[in-house]
Amino acid sequence: MTLFLLVLLTALAFEYINGFHDTANAIATVVSTKVLTPRMAILLAAVMNLLGALAGTAVASTIGKGLVDTNSVTMLTVLCALLGGIIWNLFTWWLGLPSSSSHALVGGLCGATLATAHGNWSVLKWSTGLWPKVLMPMLTSPLIGFFGGALLMMLLTLALKRATPRFVTVVFGKAQLLSAGFMGYSHGSNDAQKTMGIITLALFTGTQSGAFNDLPAWAHFLRLPDFKDVPYWVIVTCAITMAAGTAGGGKRIIKTMGHKMVKLVPVQGFAAETTAALIIHGASTLGVPVSTTHVISTSIMGVGATKRLSAVKWGIVERILWAWVLTLPVTALLGYLLERAFSAFGT
Repeated sequence: MTLFLLVLLTALAFEYINGFHDTANAIATVVSTKVLTPRMAILLAAVMNLLGALAGTAVASTIGKGLVDTNSVTMLTVLCALLGGIIWNLFTWWLGLPSSSSHALVGGLCGATLATAHGNWSVLKWSTGLWPKVLMPMLTSPLIGFFGGALLMMLLTLALKRATPRFVTVVFGKAQLLSAGFMGYSHGSNDAQKTMGIITLALFTGTQSGAFNDLPAWAHFLRLPDFKDVPYWVIVTCAITMAAGTAGGGKRIIKTMGHKMVKLVPVQGFAAETTAALIIHGASTLGVPVSTTHVISTSIMGVGATKRLSAVKWGIVERILWAWVLTLPVTALLGYLLERAFSAFGT
């Protein structure tokens, strides 16, 4: 029971860090275009993240039971998966790099499960989980974001070619409030569910192992004899925690995405946010844990590239790409090493 409480606290810490680490995903564009101040943008993102997090559990089910063999997962496995993700998130946040919290958690879970199974690779669900739900979307969603953002921006440019710059700025300054809100909602619907899934996995593991057998009657809600729906208290707790983390802000990453990568005007911000939000919302509906960071970043790149390729600061983009490439293997290694280290000390 003590270990579960540690897992729960660590999961909520991950969710909180995810909130402020990925705040920039929802609000970097609306801040960079000066439609909202950082304070107002963070408030909008926090509210919409909360609503999005309460919207469903399809992604949570994928994380909890779709990627690894749950019979090979212990409470220690879950703890090490979370710690691996947290370490990487804090490191990339400190560097100001918008890396993927989603892939950090997935990598940590795979590495820790592999360690628990003593190197038995069959515990990883490659064909039914990791490839279709993680690796393939990891490759395709950024491309869709880039070309989708570019296409929408070109269509808007054609539609508005006779409009005055003042008219475009005023109209899309207001429209960007809607697109930023939609981006915050879609981010919550995908990212918050990942921690819901990991907590549900911990509840299932604790029930199966007998860790909850001696709980008092009032704590019966912790028992999860089979992995069906995510408990409602888990949904609400994760939603509130992510909203609180979002309210904490993430100015380092906002600066990278909203100012350093490409300079945007309101119509471009609208195009980038709308493209990304549609992709993420569609993925959430299908239960696919995509990287909101990857999608919004490439949407911004695509929109910026329609002006001219040199408008995108490709040196910054290269640093971001390295963070993307390294996230899964580094967090998998961290999860593996942490599980082996704790096991060696008899935890």
